[in-house]
Amino acid sequence: MPGDYICAHIIVKGLVQGVGFRWFVQKHANHLGLNGWVRNLSNGDVEIEVEGERSLVEELIKLVKVGPRYAQVEDVQINWKPYEGKYKSFEIKGWY
Repeated sequence: MPGDYICAHIIVKGLVQGVGFRWFVQKHANHLGLNGWVRNLSNGDVEIEVEGERSLVEELIKLVKVGPRYAQVEDVQINWKPYEGKYKSFEIKGWY
């Protein structure tokens, strides 16, 4: 397998719901060829789990730290995990 593959579990805090954040993440993840999911959490945060080549996951994280136009990202918490290849696409999930 070329490159260094990784999984990242990400929590995004701030004004990140009701601003198109999940769509923004999905659009960029698909563009980068990454797999996983994004969902809103009941406490107002957004949760992301993404797998793929490390450099591309890191690129997505850079985008997430800015977010879409009306978002106000205050904090991004990243937990790196081993790559498992368990996702075949990147989807928006329902609330948790």
